[in-house]
Amino acid sequence: MNLEKLYEEIKEDEGEILSIYKDHLGYDTFGIGHLVTEADPEHGKPVGTPVSAERVREVFDVDIQKSIYYCEAQYAQWHNWPEEVQLIMVNMMFNMGPTRMAKFKNMQAALSIKNWKEAAAEGRDSLWYRQVTNRAERLMRRLEQVNSA
Repeated sequence: MNLEKLYEEIKEDEGEILSIYKDHLGYDTFGIGHLVTEADPEHGKPVGTPVSAERVREVFDVDIQKSIYYCEAQYAQWHNWPEEVQLIMVNMMFNMGPTRMAKFKNMQAALSIKNWKEAAAEGRDSLWYRQVTNRAERLMRRLEQVNSA
């Protein structure tokens, strides 16, 4: 999987902020959508505390590996999918996390039979799509263009 491509895509989608800020839910966050955890050295530091680009990339690399792991665990056919489908699903997993992704039952069923067009239609029929329409539409357009193999 092209992790550099994934990095660039998600950085574009999420934005990159080189300081601690409050996300839309009021949680301390930094970098490319990284929620500050108790294990992070940034934990407890005030909003506005600078974070280096190297640190942002370090936590992104860990976060993206978690998203890949969750995709592998959630989708039995993961390793049989084209790379483009994997990239799209990791992007979605990074955005939503495994709990919300698990609710996409109809999309998951379409993915399991490699019906990319139906999976895209199911992705569009979601609260996620309505919340992040530009990102979601771009991803679903890419998904429906994948050729079945």
